[in-house]
Amino acid sequence: MKWIVGACSVLLFIGIGYLPIGYYTFLRIVVFFGSIFLLFELHKLSGSVNFWVVFFGLTAVLFNPFTPIHLNDKDAWQAIDFICSAAFAYHFFSVKRWSW
Repeated sequence: MKWIVGACSVLLFIGIGYLPIGYYTFLRIVVFFGSIFLLFELHKLSGSVNFWVVFFGLTAVLFNPFTPIHLNDKDAWQAIDFICSAAFAYHFFSVKRWSW
């Protein structure tokens, strides 16, 4: 399931550009479920609530496709996409053992 984390990182990095609204709807769905997956995975590995568990919980809320948050500012979304892409990439390369 490590590929989910890698896919989220790549899709978020692509999302920094100017793309059709359909891509961002797809991005919300993938990142939402990827954040939930990684949140539970990191909680299981660490056994506690830490910075990364909270970070990916907030990421899941921000990218929630069911009740979307609209910032109406492309610059803000570009920064968020970059930060979240870097966080997913960090965990793609740093987590040595995955339970799934």
